[in-house]
Amino acid sequence: MRDAKLLETTDILITDIDTDDRLRPVSDVAVQSLVVSIEQLGVMMDEIHVRKIAHQDGKLRLIAGGHRIAAALAMEWEKIPTKIWDCTDDWAELLEIDDNLAHADLDALDLAVFLSKRKRIYEKLHPETKAGVAGANSRWNATELGSFASTAAEKRGITERQIRKIVAVGDGLSPFVIAKFRAMKKPATLKDLQNYAKIKDGVVKAEVLNRLKSSKSVAEALQKVSPLKSKYKDPIDEDHMKLFELWKRSSKEAKRRFVRDFEEEITGLIAEFGGSDAKR
Repeated sequence: MRDAKLLETTDILITDIDTDDRLRPVSDVAVQSLVVSIEQLGVMMDEIHVRKIAHQDGKLRLIAGGHRIAAALAMEWEKIPTKIWDCTDDWAELLEIDDNLAHADLDALDLAVFLSKRKRIYEKLHPETKAGVAGANSRWNATELGSFASTAAEKRGITERQIRKIVAVGDGLSPFVIAKFRAMKKPATLKDLQNYAKIKDGVVKAEVLNRLKSSKSVAEALQKVSPLKSKYKDPIDEDHMKLFELWKRSSKEAKRRFVRDFEEEITGLIAEFGGSDAKR
């Protein structure tokens, strides 16, 4: 992977930073903790990291530092200390992941999301380690996920076997499913994620997701779903699950081509929900 180039370290306007498409939402508790620290020390300990996006007229996109930006806004700062990078997409994603693995108190859901994403990037950079490749090199381990992943594991007392389980669960989570889990009454546990992964019936799976917001666990949500539900095949639910599974298995380039082919129809559907609301 091409090395990233640090262009400059400077203070920039917060309003000039694109903070969309983050892997993890901002925690109000973490932001408040940062605010207290900054007020006590009189300084923000670390700069945020952004990159210039060439095809967006050089717009600055956040790589790492969402909580630092939120804390700065809470203190009514106009500018924030920033490192500006010229880098690849993979490098930017790795920095975002490792920044969270190193500094954040991640729950099981976030840990699964970050470790799974890091594994996918690792396999992209080292295709010989991808599952299904013959030979001894086709296996990955905790250390291959990076030093920050190992640190996260050590901090939580997690073994390599447990890391494998967490990554396996994370591999099966789409942004839609992740959003449903984030809406639970209490943070999802690894058991919750594993119980969800075990559900094979698409309709039951969809019903469990719909009940997560009012449930304390996947097991509780599953109890609320009538056993008869699995026998009733709602055509909309069936079509949704087919699209979901196909989209999840498709390559990024195939997804781009699909969006280009159906751009007008997709734009129309998004407009029905309202632009900003649809993103969430």
